[in-house]
Amino acid sequence: MLLLGAAVLPGAVVFLVGRWGDAPAVQAWRTVCLAVTVQALPFLVLGTALSGAINAFVPESVFRRILPRRPALAVPVAGVAGVVLPGCECASVPVAGSLISRGVTPAAAFAFLLSAPAVNPVVLTATAIAFPGNPAMVLARLLASLATAVAMGWLWLRFGRAEWLRPVARHTGHRAGHSRWDEFRRGFQHDLLHAGGFLVVGAMAAATFNVTVPGSVLDTFSASPWLSVLFLAALAVLLAVCSEADAFLAASLTGFPAVARLAFMVVGPMVDLKLIALQAGTFGRAFAVRFSAATVVVAVACSALVGGVLL
Repeated sequence: MLLLGAAVLPGAVVFLVGRWGDAPAVQAWRTVCLAVTVQALPFLVLGTALSGAINAFVPESVFRRILPRRPALAVPVAGVAGVVLPGCECASVPVAGSLISRGVTPAAAFAFLLSAPAVNPVVLTATAIAFPGNPAMVLARLLASLATAVAMGWLWLRFGRAEWLRPVARHTGHRAGHSRWDEFRRGFQHDLLHAGGFLVVGAMAAATFNVTVPGSVLDTFSASPWLSVLFLAALAVLLAVCSEADAFLAASLTGFPAVARLAFMVVGPMVDLKLIALQAGTFGRAFAVRFSAATVVVAVACSALVGGVLL
């Protein structure tokens, strides 16, 4: 109901403004909103389809077989596994919880939780198309996201405590006696509708941001490298856009420097409002608060370092 209200109320406001307000501004808002949505939708469909296929057809035992027994080595392997195993951030949280319940070290599961929605082929391809002629942005997103995922895994090995975890038993993957194709269809439908709603709301927010925010406000943040990075990192947490679509939103924020837009794309798939809620429901509130806060700090730092070198 909240998502429906967030989608309907801005539309009603735009309708009223279109009748009695500045028509060119409304036209600009509509153009930006539709452009972002239409560009991102094919990648959202592909990403949710691949995520549903992995959930239905790939046994969870595969993850345990490819991970080394030593936790310190399992963390980077799990992080790199996200490059070849597409999945949206919503699906990665219950998958990580299921991996932990089946014996995978939590540090490796958390590294996969952060990397899978941030560096998979669909996301990197969408980033390349959103930033044409700028392969450095794709490479920077890959390296900064991987560095964040691995660093958070190692930080959990060093400072994490078992009492912070209160995992809730949830089933992911194939269930005996059920049709894999039916599970794929249901998972694909759920993820597409769920992520698609956030995409539309995010596109509306991006269009509103581009059209209504005064240039003086943008200049205040964009003139300072650190302020712009922190501002877009916070915006990524609030917008909660699916990782298959966030590159197009970042590309539309042309008033900000490249490093700040990189931070938007690194932070968003790892920490946003819906992910914090999912983590709290899956692992407990104590974990979600600490892990999310630490992830934002590490993601911003990695974005600044990698972006400062490559961009």
